[in-house]
Formats: sequence, C-alpha cells, structure tokens
Amino acid sequence: MDRYSPGLLFILVLIVGLNVLDALFTMMILDDGGREINPVVRSVIQLYGEGFWIWKFFIVTVPLILLCLHSQFRQVRTILIFISAIYLGIVLYQISLMVYFG
Repeated sequence: MDRYSPGLLFILVLIVGLNVLDALFTMMILDDGGREINPVVRSVIQLYGEGFWIWKFFIVTVPLILLCLHSQFRQVRTILIFISAIYLGIVLYQISLMVYFG
C-alpha cells in the first residue's frame, strides 16, 4: 500500500481547485464579452458550450492521478509545483481581467 504525504495531497487539491476556478472564471469572462485565447479550449467551448468544464476537469484530473501514482520520483513533484504555479498565474490573470474590465 502506498502512502502519500499531506504536502502531496495539498498540491493535488490546489491544482484541482485552481482548475475549477479557471473554468468558472473563463465562463464569467466569456459571459462579459471576453474571448478564450487558448485555441484548444476555444474549440472545445465551441463544441460543448458551457459543458466544457466537464472536459476540462477530466483532462486535468486524469493526468494528476497518474502523477500522484508516480510521486515517488523527484521530477514529478517538481512538475506538480510547476503546474500549480502556472494555474495560479492563470487564475490571478483572470481575476485581474475581471477587476480591470468588470
């Protein structure tokens, strides 16, 4: 049986939470007349509409599970920290857009 550290749990929950916030803020920005700059996400939004968040949730969560299973490797922890930093930057950028243009 594998045992995982509380730090790993924190970083995984942080990434999932930031992913959910990213989807929520994206929908809010799009409702206010903004546009999606990521061409992949833009095409998924065109295909699925507001249900894109379900796709986005799974496309992020499944790799996180795989990374968790391989968390004993030092590179995986570095990757998880990098992913969380990118998501934090994206969410902060979205907040700044909503404050500035909202």
